[in-house]
Amino acid sequence: MTSAATHDKMQRLRRASLFASTPANVLAALADVVEEVQLAPNQQLFAKGDLGTSMYVIVAGLVQVHIGDRTVVELSEGEIVGELAALDPEPRSASVSAINPTTLYRIEQSTLHSLMADHPQIVQGIIKELAHRLRESNASYGF
Repeated sequence: MTSAATHDKMQRLRRASLFASTPANVLAALADVVEEVQLAPNQQLFAKGDLGTSMYVIVAGLVQVHIGDRTVVELSEGEIVGELAALDPEPRSASVSAINPTTLYRIEQSTLHSLMADHPQIVQGIIKELAHRLRESNASYGF
């Protein structure tokens, strides 16, 4: 039986397309290990160049992915950010800051790797998200 807090986290995680088809028992285990992060408006989650090994699921609010003053994209509830560092621990390629009060769940690299090993639909979801972002980036440059 899951606690009310775990159930709430599961519902919030399920809103992310990445975890929409994840079995309930796996989602419950994930809900137990994610760390909740709260950001105030204009508060930075991480900066370009920071080393990072975790990704984040936005469960409420809105963030801006930016390089300096240039906005790359705005992301909202159900979307993920920081997945590149979780997949390949290199310096962050952009900064991320909250636009309004934002709640995120941090998923550490080791947790993500375990999930991907056991649930190929999560790998497919991440690939789909990365492909979508690449297409958007190419379109913005006229490719």
